[in-house]
Amino acid sequence: MPRLSTPIYLDYNAGSPLRSGARDAMIEALNDTGNASSVHSNGRKARGRVEAARDSVARICGTSARSVTFVSGGTEANMTALSRIWQDGGNPVYLDKLFISAIEHPSVMTGGRFAVADKVIVPVDTDGIIQLDALKQAVEGAEPGLVSVMAANNETGVIQPLAEIGAIARDHGHFFHVDAVQAAGRMKIDMEDWQADAITLSAHKVGGPQGIGAVVTRSTSKSPAPLMIGGGQENWRRGGTENVAAITAFGNAAEAALLDLDSPLRLHDMKSRLESGLKSVCKDTVIFGERAERLGNTTCFAVRDIPAETALIALDLERVSVSSGSACSSGKVSVSHVLTAMDVDETMARCAIRISTGWNTRPEEIDAFLELWPAIVDRLNPEARSRAA
Repeated sequence: MPRLSTPIYLDYNAGSPLRSGARDAMIEALNDTGNASSVHSNGRKARGRVEAARDSVARICGTSARSVTFVSGGTEANMTALSRIWQDGGNPVYLDKLFISAIEHPSVMTGGRFAVADKVIVPVDTDGIIQLDALKQAVEGAEPGLVSVMAANNETGVIQPLAEIGAIARDHGHFFHVDAVQAAGRMKIDMEDWQADAITLSAHKVGGPQGIGAVVTRSTSKSPAPLMIGGGQENWRRGGTENVAAITAFGNAAEAALLDLDSPLRLHDMKSRLESGLKSVCKDTVIFGERAERLGNTTCFAVRDIPAETALIALDLERVSVSSGSACSSGKVSVSHVLTAMDVDETMARCAIRISTGWNTRPEEIDAFLELWPAIVDRLNPEARSRAA
């Protein structure tokens, strides 16, 4: 089996390649000297970059620039949003419980600033969609708390019914946070329709640099208590000198991601091409969440008796980068808590492989993967190929 002449990267949900525009903007900002909090001309120039980026990130969320707070990444953003204390019209509100789905990102599963005993996990169905009746039962009659549900799952791409979840949270007097890290640039973000009080983002999922993210609130009068307390940066919502270069690049990537939304069929077409090809190789291929609405860029699949760890090594030797699920757990291949929550048996869950595409993926790369995959299946489990359609 000939090796590919160029590497193929199909792990955009773990991290997108840096867009050239974002890289150029970042380098330009790095070449300047100035603290965005300084009043001299250098500082004002840095401040201008930050505020321009804030406006760009706000546009991808359909909200005002004043609602955007820059932080160090998605995990810090989620930790900030998962606060027991929120400001509501200038008055502190103390939240009692945290209600999350069973398939959340590890940074949300830990509970943020809520005690473990105050975390309520709501089950999902076999398609990976939160059980709305179970959520309603959990929040009914409860003291004001925080409902936190991701927009789209990082492993399966399954999209949650956010408008319905937001209505349940509102009707029962709870705040609502949406982890939109995987959603940005891949589906429309509508905080008003979702009735989300806050969403969280990470730049490196949309083609920006690692190490920068944002908390975005629907209203400037309703926000979580700061996690990082220091100076008055970010309107007193996140202390610490702003990372001007990374923020600038984030803004550039956000603008490009907005344009991506104008051509959503490109990724959907590649996903259909991939999934059809996988099933032609082995008709017993299982695609997790297949019956649910999913992001156009994500396919999580398995062939029984082909362990993910072995398949990942085989593909890596052929210069193809894919993953077995979340890249934020331990760096090891383990049973996915997402698939476990979807009632996938452990043997099959250990075979799960995730392919995720993005702004720079070409159809030829999907074709190249599909050319390699049959030989890998033959080598790892010859009987699987004998069941091909």
